[in-house]
Amino acid sequence: MNADDFGLSKGVNLGIIKAFRYGVVTSTTVMMNMDEVEQALSLLKDNPLLRLGIHLVLTAGRPVCPDVPSLTDERGYFRKQSELMAHAKGSDIKKELECQVEKLLSYGIAPTHIDGHHHVQTHPEVLHIVVELAQSLNIPVRLYREDVQRFGLHGKVRYAGCFSDRFYGDDVTVETVLNILDASCGCDVVEIMCHPAYVDEKLMKSSKYNVQRSRELSVLTDPALKRALKTRGIELISYADI
Repeated sequence: MNADDFGLSKGVNLGIIKAFRYGVVTSTTVMMNMDEVEQALSLLKDNPLLRLGIHLVLTAGRPVCPDVPSLTDERGYFRKQSELMAHAKGSDIKKELECQVEKLLSYGIAPTHIDGHHHVQTHPEVLHIVVELAQSLNIPVRLYREDVQRFGLHGKVRYAGCFSDRFYGDDVTVETVLNILDASCGCDVVEIMCHPAYVDEKLMKSSKYNVQRSRELSVLTDPALKRALKTRGIELISYADI
């Protein structure tokens, strides 16, 4: 159970910590270009068993690297997701993603895995760069099984057998989690993406997916979910375990 967007806001950071300490979240991925990344990383000191990956960003906030003009608009912010790849140069993408990883490493933290904001890591122009980063760090990547097959990545990079983004939106319930697992019964390892948070002003301004995160937090900390997983013999792990 991986919670995306660590560092996006203080409410997101605290929500993820609660979902880890009192719920079923086992890992999170941090956005190194966000304002609240310092608070996010400081919270790890009291929660050392929360595994941390990196949430690569090309579509929100400002770049970490100061010189990637093809990725930004006239204000210096990343371009909208719908516009990004029409302007982006591969050299700038590579430079920015490497800077984000290097920034995390500068804190003395080795990420356990890589994923991407708005699934940017799955775009064909980005995927090969992400795979190279993962290979250099010897860590897994969040991938759809279809992309592994489509781009011939089996054996080249580690990934969970199944990845689900279905725990999202207005239909987030304990039953949703269990239905995802039932549909993935052929996989030994399943990653379920989630976005728990306390809703604060910064989250409301920076993300259209906001109040739903509070509902996710309630479900992920519901004791009924943890009991159901135990009854089904499902072990909660992280990418550090694969």
